[in-house]
Amino acid sequence: MIVTVTPNPSIDRTVTVEQLHIGEINRALLSRVDPGGKGVNVSRALRANGTDTLAILPLGGPDGRLLATLLDEADVPHSGIELAGATRTNVAIVDPAGVTTKVNEPGPRLGVDELDSLRSAILSSTMETDWLALCGSLPPGAPDTWFAEVIRSHPGRVAVDASGMGFREAVAAGPDLIKPNREELEELVGRELPSLGDVLDAASTVVADGVAMVVVSLGSDGALTVTSAGHWFASATVSAPLSTVGAGDCLLAGLLQALEKGVSAPSALTEAVAWGSAAVSLPGSQVPGPRDISRIAVTTKCPPLTTQLAA
Repeated sequence: MIVTVTPNPSIDRTVTVEQLHIGEINRALLSRVDPGGKGVNVSRALRANGTDTLAILPLGGPDGRLLATLLDEADVPHSGIELAGATRTNVAIVDPAGVTTKVNEPGPRLGVDELDSLRSAILSSTMETDWLALCGSLPPGAPDTWFAEVIRSHPGRVAVDASGMGFREAVAAGPDLIKPNREELEELVGRELPSLGDVLDAASTVVADGVAMVVVSLGSDGALTVTSAGHWFASATVSAPLSTVGAGDCLLAGLLQALEKGVSAPSALTEAVAWGSAAVSLPGSQVPGPRDISRIAVTTKCPPLTTQLAA
């Protein structure tokens, strides 16, 4: 089973417009509401593809109850701790070309007792877990070391998909896998990474410092896996992109499902890119199922390392 932890989940409202005009009234063409947060999206994608999962998350207020209801409707098993504050709502505005503008609320502040309850829920639910995935931003009130403390206390394999100081501290704790995008990797290593070779060098440094596998999602440019045994690349073309919301989370879900099955690193990357690309072809933060994923053609030919990546 793959357990996900989303310490700052959300209700994700996605609004599709013909074209976003800043400072003007915009009329929505479509609107949808999904359960949100990186770990929540990973669990949703896993469940949609027949993999056992459990989503652990804090829930508070009316939006917290709505989030629990949405997870129930998606048949996603979940374990929530009650909060005094209210679960946040994030808004994504998407145009027909798939260009996404996001506005994310900070989320409720968690007290010491609530953070302890969340940590206890993680440790009590992951004794027979193949992977524990720590995902997303830390909520207000959580120390930067919170992910790192969970990693050091968990006996099994841990994946991290986060950002900021919480991500930096988590990487220092030596997780088995991290999945940054290029911007998050740039922040981690403290320099810009304009080319594929720069990304490879940065990821190789992180592996040398103790992380077993680094998988860097590069958006439309594809994704790169780096381990001590080598590096592998995969990409796919989506002819009609609808939304990038949650695509990286679906990539991580596909990766973890493949690794749970014992698939090799390059084959797991191919599967992951198919999941992430399939998500881009769907509206809002809708997750792909097997039929969506089967339509994606993935190429594993690595372009020259001098290739400049999309801005």
